[in-house]
Amino acid sequence: MADERIVNAEQIHPRDFSWRLWPVVPLYPYGRRRTIRKEVLKDTIWNFDQLQGIFYVVVPIRMTVVKLQAGGLLVYAPVAPTLECIRLVNELVAEHGNVKYIILPTVSGLEHKVFVGPFARYFPTAQVFVAPNQWSFPLNLPLSWLGLPAKRTQLLPEDTSKTPFADEFDYAMLGPIYLGTGRFAEVAFFHKRSHSLLVTDSVLSIPEDPPAIVQLDPYPLLFHAKDNACDIVADIQANRRKGWQRICLFALYFQPSGLEIRPWGKVFQDALKAPERSKKAYFGLYPFKWQSDWERSFDALRGNGRLFVAPILQTLILNRAPKETIHWADKVASWNFEWIIPCHFDAPIKAQPYQFRQAFSFLEKQPAFSAGLFNSNSYPLPEEDFKTLKEIDASLNKFSIVPPAKEKV
Repeated sequence: MADERIVNAEQIHPRDFSWRLWPVVPLYPYGRRRTIRKEVLKDTIWNFDQLQGIFYVVVPIRMTVVKLQAGGLLVYAPVAPTLECIRLVNELVAEHGNVKYIILPTVSGLEHKVFVGPFARYFPTAQVFVAPNQWSFPLNLPLSWLGLPAKRTQLLPEDTSKTPFADEFDYAMLGPIYLGTGRFAEVAFFHKRSHSLLVTDSVLSIPEDPPAIVQLDPYPLLFHAKDNACDIVADIQANRRKGWQRICLFALYFQPSGLEIRPWGKVFQDALKAPERSKKAYFGLYPFKWQSDWERSFDALRGNGRLFVAPILQTLILNRAPKETIHWADKVASWNFEWIIPCHFDAPIKAQPYQFRQAFSFLEKQPAFSAGLFNSNSYPLPEEDFKTLKEIDASLNKFSIVPPAKEKV
């Protein structure tokens, strides 16, 4: 990493990281979003990290900006265009040229889609390309009604050679995967010159320590580092790490095996004894009881910097289309990338194509690594941690809200 650009909060006005459209997708930190820019490859690729979450389960959400060979910039998966964010983008514009292309690589991720229209308005000459089969809920509205500029927005064509950036990028579309009332799709972009793969949600890697964007405000980390409502948690790195690792388990499993939800009667009793009962502290309510061995679940996720598919996608989405997903993973793995940049958690990830392909082996009856072709790296993830997700899956199937999972390939 060659550069990291962030301005201290004391040096800028609060309006610079204000996001007024937060009620559209009401995720923490609501109307205040800080931005960190990191240079991944000198004068070529930059990440812009912001924060999002629910109930202090906060994770990075990331935009990637790539310099084009002829000058100008391509933006993959925009984040909230706060004044701070746009200032950091315009610093690149001044040096490398205008934003020429803006990519919306998903159809289901509201946390990505909501930013595209507002972001595009700051760059009125940029062409906007979106993944096909877009939809919205509860009403399926035209993209222009969702704020995307009608005259500048077009679908990514199936034939990648028909895009104006075909010489520099290849891409592969996963989906749409039909999920009852909605659909899931993702477009992976391969930047040929830098050997970098850009993905949205399909694969990720978990850092042991909280990313820089999460540490700008450590309160969520310290909140989840508590063992009970009466704890007063010191702001030290060990507690920030503890809180972060628990946040990862919440975000990816909802309720891993090492976590119990305490009886609400006891929760209310303990809240009356809590040293902090402010609104910020949820009035002292803390319903979580972590088992002494909860870290085993995180260690399995983390592995040795392992690359994996989020348990939610494994259990509720991609297993609805295993054949199509494997076909997509094979195509992506045919590219000679050396780095992967997801929109969440860690980035950039040093990885080879076979490691990307291995991440999807949960969809196969006989995974390739079992034949000695891949290094298993403690794969698969622990079955006991999927208990809550499988219960959710069973409930959704019982009421025919989503189609059932298909047989492995």
